Amino acid sequence: MAKKIIPALDFKGDWNYSPAPEDTKHINLQKQYELFIDGKFVKPAKGKYFDTINPATEQVIAKVAEADDSDVNKAVKAAKTAYDKVWSKMPAKEKGKYIYRIARMIQERAREFSVIETLDGGKPIRESRDVDVPLAANHFFYYAGWADKLEYATPNRVSKPYGVAAQIIPWNFPLLMAAWKIAPALATGNTVVLKPAETTPLTALKLAEIIQESGLPPGVVNIITGAGKTGAALVNHPDVSKIAFTGSTDVGKLIQKSIAGTGKKATLELGGKAANIIFEDAPINQAVEGIVNGIFFNQGHVCCAGSRLFVQESVADIVIKKLKDRLETLIVGDPLDKNTDIGAINSKEQLNTINKYIKIGKDEGAEFYQSSCNIPSKGYFCRPTLFINASQSHRIVQEEIFGPVLTIQTFRTVEEVIEKANNIPYGLSAGVWTDKGSKIFNLTTKLRAGVVWANTYNKFDPTSPFGGYKESGFGREGGMHGLMGYLKF
Repeated sequence: MAKKIIPALDFKGDWNYSPAPEDTKHINLQKQYELFIDGKFVKPAKGKYFDTINPATEQVIAKVAEADDSDVNKAVKAAKTAYDKVWSKMPAKEKGKYIYRIARMIQERAREFSVIETLDGGKPIRESRDVDVPLAANHFFYYAGWADKLEYATPNRVSKPYGVAAQIIPWNFPLLMAAWKIAPALATGNTVVLKPAETTPLTALKLAEIIQESGLPPGVVNIITGAGKTGAALVNHPDVSKIAFTGSTDVGKLIQKSIAGTGKKATLELGGKAANIIFEDAPINQAVEGIVNGIFFNQGHVCCAGSRLFVQESVADIVIKKLKDRLETLIVGDPLDKNTDIGAINSKEQLNTINKYIKIGKDEGAEFYQSSCNIPSKGYFCRPTLFINASQSHRIVQEEIFGPVLTIQTFRTVEEVIEKANNIPYGLSAGVWTDKGSKIFNLTTKLRAGVVWANTYNKFDPTSPFGGYKESGFGREGGMHGLMGYLKF
């Protein structure tokens, strides 16, 4: 009997879906946003505004106020007054009710939040809808429960809040990072001045509307917008006692230098260059999905992205083949389309950075592979990219790219991959794929990473702490550990 020949899949022909765009008519966006200070939206002192742009269309969404030093001072003073006169005196149970109310209101407006997050940040609507917004609400729910139970988190120790917490968040998870910062700060009795990233301020300002409607006392949460100068003024303000920053390692180092000798406390969640390790006994198909999720989720704009892939030599060929095939099925395009897997790069500046590293990778001699998918002619888009046979000395292996670019190396022994995985300035996260539990436990004790996922990747939960080692920062966010950064003993 003649052997049946199965034709190769025509990915371009077989994977064309009809457009399925999310409706935007239900959202309420203003043409101009002011600063949220002392429970009210107020104009910036110097009347300056900047544009926030939809990275998928390059069109201006809204104008946003730019805070200067006097605006920062006004926000910090409002937070300090609210702390001294209201929040520090309020019973913990009542604080928890406010935090819970904010969580419920985020849930009620989840669809609006998800669309705005996608418009402003460029991430696929599926991710905003199914990951960012539900997790943000869950963090508020979780920490609402801790507000009147802090003695159980710190048994036999007397803890106090710091007072005014300055919080600076990045552009990759705007709403989620706001929740990570604000919820534990309020639960522990602090007041807040939050500065979102200048490219993605809209969901933070929408959150300000919810905070205002929730009845939270004025000044307990203040949200001011601007770029690096605004953040620096906030960090250096004398009435700020606690700083929580998520962003680049370079900026984290500048913050450390600026607060040295001041007595201010900080938690820093910085860059990463995570190792995703595939052993020969791993469930290969499942691992390939984990690789894709690890590096291409949110266009690779993830501090803990699995951007360094290590594959055991004996299965390298089959893993790389399956990975290339899987890349051809990924849809890059309109972030508001529910079929889209990879949306728009957050900004033109970030796309230029990614393209710079792609050129560096080619010049360094690594084997270059990119999906053949079509990308829109307008907007900031990048095809999913692989660099095969990379080496430890390559810049694309050592430096954070923050885009949909994966470097691939092989290994033979457990000892070899541990040494390679740890030979990096960062230590935020890692992934291990194997059938052997003993191998997992061995690696979790040897890998210098704050989070190690086993046979999965990018799994988050409000009850679980997150944070790094080395140049990935210090302190933890999430879980009971996330309370400690906002308490002094």
